Amino acid sequence: MNTESDFMRYIVSTVVIGLLLVISIWLLLPFFAAGVWAAMIVVATWPWFIKLDYKVGNRRYISVTIMTVGMLTFLVVPLWLSISTIAQHSGEVINFGKSLANNGLPDAPAWLPSIPLLGQQLTDFWQNASSSGFKSLMHEYVEPHMADAGRWFIGQVGGLGGLLIQFLLIVALSAVMYAGGENAATQVRQFGKRLGGERGLNAVILSGNAIRGVALGVGVTAIVQTTLGGLGLAIAGVPLAGLLSAVMLMLCIAQIGPSPIIVPAVIWLFWQGDQTGWAIFLTVWGLFTISIDNFIRPVLIKRGADLPLLLILLGVLGGLMTFGLIGIFLGPVVLAVTYTLTLSWLHQK
Repeated sequence: MNTESDFMRYIVSTVVIGLLLVISIWLLLPFFAAGVWAAMIVVATWPWFIKLDYKVGNRRYISVTIMTVGMLTFLVVPLWLSISTIAQHSGEVINFGKSLANNGLPDAPAWLPSIPLLGQQLTDFWQNASSSGFKSLMHEYVEPHMADAGRWFIGQVGGLGGLLIQFLLIVALSAVMYAGGENAATQVRQFGKRLGGERGLNAVILSGNAIRGVALGVGVTAIVQTTLGGLGLAIAGVPLAGLLSAVMLMLCIAQIGPSPIIVPAVIWLFWQGDQTGWAIFLTVWGLFTISIDNFIRPVLIKRGADLPLLLILLGVLGGLMTFGLIGIFLGPVVLAVTYTLTLSWLHQK
């Protein structure tokens, strides 16, 4: 009888705990995205925070304030300006598409035939597209989607207020995590050790290193490339350099790179005829900007996590396509932990 009573007590307690966990997750679900971003930022910048805390005499409130202001200045404000700039100029993009649909392509630029080997073929293709099927192609495939694109852009503009709230929530949660980071880290390590012993503890440590490596490799590289690319566009006199830099930042974070912005800008400068010197400058500057990530990203990622670079890059791209921007960090962390646990299992005697 006592055994049956213990069994029922075990079943009831398990069900109650399960229900409490489900309800808790349901209540916290609206804060999931902001919480994950805050945790990733805190983990990535924790070594810097500890050094800062030591320099201010271990006065935690001062170091938390400095890190919070730094996040607002170097993370939230640039991202907010980039997204709001893109949204504000969305009407110009739509009008350009409509103009292209109504007027068709202009004549091929005079310098196009002078391109070695392919110049004449490109010129013929351009003229054929301009004179024959381009306008009908635009009317058939592009114009039907113009209204949807307009509604999408309007939706983005309308959602900027909610996006700003999310950014501020990320900063607030990060400040809370900075204040009690040691206790949280201890609990996470204990949880990992409880689940998998030493392997679980190592998986937790590896997760932190992977987050730090991805933050350095992806974030810093994107900022460097955007800064260099935007500076080149501004010096060369490309119109809407601020808008193009904002789009470039989004492309660099998404691991596409600055090429979709710099290459058309170079073509546009050559097209002007009297901007050849600036076009050559932007070509050289653009090649340097586009290729610099091949040198910066591997070094920064290796400083954070001693993992195969291909594994990290696949995690970034796969996570981005699967989970959105949060996947930039979730993807590499999942692959890194799986990779390490698999190696540990293979070498187990």
